[in-house]
Amino acid sequence: MPFGLCNAPATFERLMVTVLRGLSSEACLVYLDDIIIVGRTFEEHLNNLRKVFQRLQKANLKLSPKKCRFFQKEVTYLGHVISAEGVKTDPGKIKAVVDWPRPETVHDLRSFLGLCTYYRRFVKNFSTIARLLHKLTEAKSNFNWTEECEKSFNSLKQALTSSPILTYIRTDKDFILDTDASNEGIGAVLSQNTGNEERVIAYFSKSLGKPERNYCVTRKELLAIVKSIEHVHHYLYGQKFLLRTDHASLRWLLNFKEPEGQISLDPKISRV
Repeated sequence: MPFGLCNAPATFERLMVTVLRGLSSEACLVYLDDIIIVGRTFEEHLNNLRKVFQRLQKANLKLSPKKCRFFQKEVTYLGHVISAEGVKTDPGKIKAVVDWPRPETVHDLRSFLGLCTYYRRFVKNFSTIARLLHKLTEAKSNFNWTEECEKSFNSLKQALTSSPILTYIRTDKDFILDTDASNEGIGAVLSQNTGNEERVIAYFSKSLGKPERNYCVTRKELLAIVKSIEHVHHYLYGQKFLLRTDHASLRWLLNFKEPEGQISLDPKISRV
Protein backbone atom coordinates (compact mmCIF):
# COMPACT_ATOMS: atom_id res chain seq x y z
CA MET A 1 0.00 0.00 0.00
CA PRO A 2 1.47 3.40 -0.99
CA PHE A 3 1.70 5.58 2.12
CA GLY A 4 1.56 8.74 0.02
CA LEU A 5 -2.23 8.50 -0.13
CA CYS A 6 -4.03 10.56 2.51
CA ASN A 7 -6.11 7.63 3.78
CA ALA A 8 -3.37 4.99 3.60
CA PRO A 9 -2.25 5.10 7.28
CA ALA A 10 -5.81 4.84 8.62
CA THR A 11 -6.68 2.04 6.19
CA PHE A 12 -3.54 0.08 7.07
CA GLU A 13 -4.16 0.57 10.80
CA ARG A 14 -7.69 -0.85 10.43
CA LEU A 15 -6.24 -3.83 8.56
CA MET A 16 -3.72 -4.56 11.32
CA VAL A 17 -6.36 -4.24 14.03
CA THR A 18 -8.60 -6.66 12.12
CA VAL A 19 -5.81 -9.18 11.50
CA LEU A 20 -4.63 -9.17 15.13
CA ARG A 21 -8.04 -8.83 16.76
CA GLY A 22 -8.15 -10.64 20.09
CA LEU A 23 -4.36 -10.63 20.48
CA SER A 24 -3.68 -6.92 20.92
CA SER A 25 -4.68 -6.88 24.59
CA GLU A 26 -2.64 -9.88 25.72
CA ALA A 27 0.04 -10.81 23.19
CA CYS A 28 1.08 -7.71 21.27
CA LEU A 29 0.92 -3.97 20.72
CA VAL A 30 0.45 -2.64 17.21
CA TYR A 31 0.71 0.79 15.60
CA LEU A 32 0.64 0.77 11.80
CA ASP A 33 3.51 -1.56 10.78
CA ASP A 34 5.21 -1.58 14.19
CA ILE A 35 4.36 -4.64 16.30
CA ILE A 36 5.66 -5.43 19.78
CA ILE A 37 5.06 -9.02 20.89
CA VAL A 38 5.28 -9.50 24.65
CA GLY A 39 5.56 -12.35 27.13
CA ARG A 40 6.30 -12.80 30.83
CA THR A 41 8.35 -15.96 30.21
CA PHE A 42 10.32 -17.37 27.29
CA GLU A 43 7.64 -19.99 26.62
CA GLU A 44 4.82 -17.43 26.72
CA HIS A 45 6.74 -15.09 24.43
CA LEU A 46 7.43 -17.90 21.95
CA ASN A 47 3.76 -18.90 21.97
CA ASN A 48 2.67 -15.30 21.32
CA LEU A 49 5.15 -15.07 18.44
CA ARG A 50 3.56 -18.12 16.85
CA LYS A 51 0.06 -16.65 17.24
CA VAL A 52 1.03 -13.36 15.59
CA PHE A 53 2.95 -15.07 12.76
CA GLN A 54 -0.01 -17.34 12.03
CA ARG A 55 -2.36 -14.35 11.80
CA LEU A 56 0.01 -12.45 9.50
CA GLN A 57 0.53 -15.51 7.30
CA LYS A 58 -3.21 -16.06 7.01
CA ALA A 59 -3.64 -12.44 5.87
CA ASN A 60 -0.78 -12.82 3.33
CA LEU A 61 1.26 -10.13 5.07
CA LYS A 62 5.06 -10.31 4.93
CA LEU A 63 7.72 -9.24 7.42
CA SER A 64 11.15 -7.80 6.63
CA PRO A 65 13.75 -9.94 8.50
CA LYS A 66 16.18 -6.99 8.56
CA LYS A 67 13.71 -4.93 10.58
CA CYS A 68 12.79 -7.66 13.06
CA ARG A 69 14.31 -8.07 16.52
CA PHE A 70 13.54 -11.11 18.65
CA PHE A 71 13.67 -11.81 22.40
CA GLN A 72 14.68 -8.29 23.38
CA LYS A 73 14.59 -7.20 27.04
CA GLU A 74 14.24 -3.55 26.04
CA VAL A 75 12.81 -1.93 22.90
CA THR A 76 12.31 1.62 21.66
CA TYR A 77 8.75 2.17 20.49
CA LEU A 78 7.13 5.44 19.40
CA GLY A 79 9.63 7.56 21.30
CA HIS A 80 9.49 5.44 24.45
CA VAL A 81 11.80 2.79 25.86
CA ILE A 82 9.80 -0.22 27.07
CA SER A 83 11.25 -2.85 29.38
CA ALA A 84 10.30 -5.06 32.33
CA GLU A 85 10.93 -2.10 34.64
CA GLY A 86 8.34 0.10 32.96
CA VAL A 87 8.19 2.89 30.37
CA LYS A 88 10.72 5.70 30.10
CA THR A 89 11.55 8.46 27.66
CA ASP A 90 13.75 7.82 24.64
CA PRO A 91 17.24 9.19 25.46
CA GLY A 92 17.68 10.26 21.83
CA LYS A 93 14.56 12.44 21.94
CA ILE A 94 15.49 13.88 25.33
CA LYS A 95 18.96 14.76 24.03
CA ALA A 96 17.26 16.78 21.29
CA VAL A 97 15.38 18.68 24.01
CA VAL A 98 18.51 19.29 26.09
CA ASP A 99 20.49 20.51 23.05
CA TRP A 100 17.66 22.74 21.82
CA PRO A 101 18.95 26.33 21.47
CA ARG A 102 17.08 29.27 22.93
CA PRO A 103 14.06 29.95 20.67
CA GLU A 104 14.31 33.10 18.57
CA THR A 105 10.81 33.04 17.09
CA VAL A 106 7.33 31.82 17.97
CA HIS A 107 7.76 29.00 15.44
CA ASP A 108 10.93 27.82 17.19
CA LEU A 109 9.19 27.88 20.57
CA ARG A 110 6.16 25.97 19.30
CA SER A 111 8.44 23.28 17.87
CA PHE A 112 10.21 22.95 21.22
CA LEU A 113 6.95 22.80 23.17
CA GLY A 114 5.54 20.25 20.74
CA LEU A 115 8.41 17.87 21.46
CA CYS A 116 8.19 18.45 25.22
CA THR A 117 4.41 18.05 25.32
CA TYR A 118 4.73 14.55 23.85
CA TYR A 119 6.35 13.54 27.15
CA ARG A 120 4.19 15.57 29.50
CA ARG A 121 2.84 12.46 31.24
CA PHE A 122 6.37 11.95 32.60
CA VAL A 123 6.62 15.44 34.14
CA LYS A 124 4.92 16.51 37.35
CA ASN A 125 3.27 19.96 37.05
CA PHE A 126 4.17 20.22 33.37
CA SER A 127 1.58 22.94 32.68
CA THR A 128 2.84 25.14 35.51
CA ILE A 129 6.46 24.82 34.37
CA ALA A 130 5.61 25.58 30.73
CA ARG A 131 2.91 28.22 31.37
CA LEU A 132 5.04 31.26 30.49
CA LEU A 133 6.34 29.58 27.34
CA HIS A 134 2.84 28.70 26.16
CA LYS A 135 1.74 32.27 26.84
CA LEU A 136 4.44 33.52 24.46
CA THR A 137 2.91 31.50 21.61
CA GLU A 138 -0.48 33.22 21.89
CA ALA A 139 -1.55 35.26 18.87
CA LYS A 140 -1.92 38.53 20.79
CA SER A 141 1.39 38.14 22.63
CA ASN A 142 4.62 39.83 21.52
CA PHE A 143 7.63 37.52 21.46
CA ASN A 144 9.67 39.00 24.30
CA TRP A 145 12.10 36.49 25.81
CA THR A 146 12.58 37.40 29.47
CA GLU A 147 14.64 36.02 32.31
CA GLU A 148 11.53 34.22 33.60
CA CYS A 149 11.08 32.58 30.19
CA GLU A 150 14.70 31.43 30.22
CA LYS A 151 14.18 29.94 33.68
CA SER A 152 11.04 28.12 32.53
CA PHE A 153 12.87 26.91 29.41
CA ASN A 154 15.71 25.42 31.46
CA SER A 155 13.36 24.02 34.12
CA LEU A 156 11.43 22.13 31.46
CA LYS A 157 14.65 20.63 30.11
CA GLN A 158 15.71 19.61 33.61
CA ALA A 159 12.32 18.05 34.36
CA LEU A 160 12.49 15.89 31.23
CA THR A 161 16.05 14.72 31.87
CA SER A 162 15.12 13.60 35.39
CA SER A 163 11.73 12.07 34.53
CA PRO A 164 10.89 8.77 36.28
CA ILE A 165 10.26 5.33 34.84
CA LEU A 166 6.48 4.93 34.67
CA THR A 167 5.07 1.61 35.77
CA TYR A 168 2.56 -0.59 33.97
CA ILE A 169 -0.97 -0.85 35.32
CA ARG A 170 -1.89 -3.88 37.41
CA THR A 171 -5.49 -5.03 37.14
CA ASP A 172 -5.22 -6.74 40.53
CA LYS A 173 -4.21 -3.50 42.30
CA ASP A 174 -6.31 -0.47 43.22
CA PHE A 175 -5.45 2.88 41.69
CA ILE A 176 -4.40 5.91 43.73
CA LEU A 177 -5.17 9.40 42.42
CA ASP A 178 -3.51 12.36 44.14
CA THR A 179 -4.83 15.79 43.12
CA ASP A 180 -3.78 19.33 43.96
CA ALA A 181 -4.47 22.90 42.88
CA SER A 182 -2.64 26.21 42.97
CA ASN A 183 -3.33 29.73 41.77
CA GLU A 184 -1.87 28.90 38.35
CA GLY A 185 -2.92 25.32 37.64
CA ILE A 186 -4.13 21.92 38.72
CA GLY A 187 -2.32 18.61 38.74
CA ALA A 188 -2.59 14.94 39.56
CA VAL A 189 -0.53 11.79 39.98
CA LEU A 190 -1.97 8.38 39.12
CA SER A 191 -0.17 5.51 40.83
CA GLN A 192 -0.47 2.00 42.23
CA ASN A 193 1.10 0.12 45.11
CA THR A 194 3.57 -2.44 43.79
CA GLY A 195 5.28 -4.28 46.58
CA ASN A 196 6.27 -1.84 49.30
CA GLU A 197 6.18 1.35 47.25
CA GLU A 198 3.89 3.49 45.14
CA ARG A 199 4.85 3.60 41.47
CA VAL A 200 3.71 6.39 39.17
CA ILE A 201 1.64 5.47 36.12
CA ALA A 202 1.19 8.99 34.74
CA TYR A 203 1.20 12.67 35.64
CA PHE A 204 -1.50 15.15 34.63
CA SER A 205 -1.53 18.94 34.79
CA LYS A 206 -3.53 21.82 33.36
CA SER A 207 -3.14 25.59 33.49
CA LEU A 208 -6.09 27.55 34.84
CA GLY A 209 -7.83 30.13 32.70
CA LYS A 210 -8.50 33.64 33.95
CA PRO A 211 -12.04 32.87 35.24
CA GLU A 212 -10.82 29.69 36.97
CA ARG A 213 -8.01 31.55 38.72
CA ASN A 214 -10.70 33.61 40.45
CA TYR A 215 -12.26 30.52 42.04
CA CYS A 216 -12.00 30.08 45.78
CA VAL A 217 -9.49 27.49 47.03
CA THR A 218 -12.18 24.87 47.68
CA ARG A 219 -13.58 25.17 44.17
CA LYS A 220 -10.10 24.97 42.63
CA GLU A 221 -9.48 21.74 44.53
CA LEU A 222 -12.82 20.39 43.33
CA LEU A 223 -11.94 21.34 39.77
CA ALA A 224 -8.63 19.50 40.12
CA ILE A 225 -10.49 16.35 41.16
CA VAL A 226 -13.02 16.55 38.31
CA LYS A 227 -10.50 17.32 35.55
CA SER A 228 -8.07 14.68 36.79
CA ILE A 229 -10.71 11.95 36.87
CA GLU A 230 -11.88 12.95 33.39
CA HIS A 231 -8.32 12.77 32.07
CA VAL A 232 -7.57 9.27 33.42
CA HIS A 233 -11.10 7.87 33.23
CA HIS A 234 -9.93 5.13 30.82
CA TYR A 235 -7.89 3.73 33.71
CA LEU A 236 -10.44 4.32 36.47
CA TYR A 237 -13.70 3.38 34.73
CA GLY A 238 -15.23 0.44 36.58
CA GLN A 239 -12.30 0.26 39.01
CA LYS A 240 -11.96 1.01 42.70
CA PHE A 241 -9.54 3.82 43.42
CA LEU A 242 -8.35 5.94 46.32
CA LEU A 243 -8.67 9.70 45.88
CA ARG A 244 -6.25 11.78 47.94
CA THR A 245 -6.31 15.55 48.31
CA ASP A 246 -4.63 17.75 50.88
CA HIS A 247 -7.65 20.05 51.12
CA ALA A 248 -9.49 18.90 54.27
CA SER A 249 -12.47 21.21 53.75
CA LEU A 250 -13.65 19.00 50.87
CA ARG A 251 -14.61 16.26 53.32
CA TRP A 252 -17.75 18.09 54.39
CA LEU A 253 -19.10 17.83 50.83
CA LEU A 254 -19.55 14.08 51.29
CA ASN A 255 -22.39 14.80 53.71
CA PHE A 256 -23.67 17.92 51.95
CA LYS A 257 -27.13 16.89 50.69
CA GLU A 258 -28.35 20.22 49.30
CA PRO A 259 -25.50 22.23 47.72
CA GLU A 260 -26.04 25.91 47.11
CA GLY A 261 -24.56 28.65 44.96
CA GLN A 262 -21.94 27.83 42.32
CA ILE A 263 -21.45 24.27 43.56
CA SER A 264 -25.12 23.45 42.96
CA LEU A 265 -25.06 25.06 39.49
CA ASP A 266 -21.89 23.40 38.24
CA PRO A 267 -22.83 19.97 36.78
CA LYS A 268 -19.22 18.75 36.77
CA ILE A 269 -18.75 19.48 40.46
CA SER A 270 -22.19 18.08 41.31
CA ARG A 271 -21.16 14.76 39.76
CA VAL A 272 -18.33 14.48 42.28
